[in-house]
Amino acid sequence: MRAMILAAGVGSRLDPLTRTVPKPMVPVANRPVLEHLVELLVRHGCSQVVMNTHYLAERIEEYFGTGERFGTRILYSREERLMGTAGGVKRAADEFDGTFVVIGGDDLTDVNLSEMIDFHHAHRALATIGLSVVDDPSQFGVVLTGPDGAVRRFVEKPGRGEIFSNKVNAQVYILEPAVLDLIPGGVPYDFGKQLFPAMLRDGLPVYGYEMHSYWCDIGSLSQYRQANYDVLNGVAPVNLALPEIERGLWVAEGVRVAPRAEIGRPVVLGDGCIIESGARVLENSIVGPGVVIEEGATVRHSILWEGAEIQHGTVLERCVVGRQCRVKSNAAVFDGIIVDPGVEALPR
Repeated sequence: MRAMILAAGVGSRLDPLTRTVPKPMVPVANRPVLEHLVELLVRHGCSQVVMNTHYLAERIEEYFGTGERFGTRILYSREERLMGTAGGVKRAADEFDGTFVVIGGDDLTDVNLSEMIDFHHAHRALATIGLSVVDDPSQFGVVLTGPDGAVRRFVEKPGRGEIFSNKVNAQVYILEPAVLDLIPGGVPYDFGKQLFPAMLRDGLPVYGYEMHSYWCDIGSLSQYRQANYDVLNGVAPVNLALPEIERGLWVAEGVRVAPRAEIGRPVVLGDGCIIESGARVLENSIVGPGVVIEEGATVRHSILWEGAEIQHGTVLERCVVGRQCRVKSNAAVFDGIIVDPGVEALPR
């Protein structure tokens, strides 16, 4: 089985996190979202993955390389201009000669792809759309299905008065190669805005598969934080790739925790991080590789990216601190985002 991950987006809704990191590379529990997705695909027998890239493309391509260390073959389709979700797949059409998977690169999910493919074949669909139920469908493609799963109606990001279902397009697709012939070449083209509505107008077999699994669109800062909290609390059953030395405490190699430091639960401590005496790393916190949390600092409900430095006496709650960023002594930051290396959060 082959797959394509849509990884070309700019991620403006995640600004400022995406100023230096492409959206699919933001870490969830210290591993890029893309890595969680590649692992999912490999688990379901995917032998080759194509990623389309655009914004900060080299960050993705350098991290994943040929894909060998992830157990699959990875190819790249770099877009000089964005071609849209379907247009990006069209550019890689030569790589797909059988049923294939397309998945959004900024979604965290544990969807049962094997079961979804079986559903697709059983219904002889040309396209099967993974569906998830959400509280606010207005930011997604809203889908209405019949009793057999056939899609009857599809509206991309409807207005409040147009919402007719709480089932939305989760950006997980099973497609037949014939679908590629319906996508024009060389121009931007979108699955939700153009392809699926056109297929329905032409009476082609499009089905919706209710995923009944975890799914989070990491499209905003609040959703990014929530995805991390969900992993910590077992709501998102993804692999942390770390030993759980006690219930709710995952610790990587080379971690140094001073005897008088306090570590709450659930917490992830990344490779080589240092927690000094009197520091407190409390519930729902993820400490990235090489992070230093100095004496007397308190971190709660926060995500600290690789190499961050939290100086003594600082208090962080519900924060994201970017790679190599420093929060100076005795600062207090609540619901904050600190992302630019070399930019320091000043004390209160």
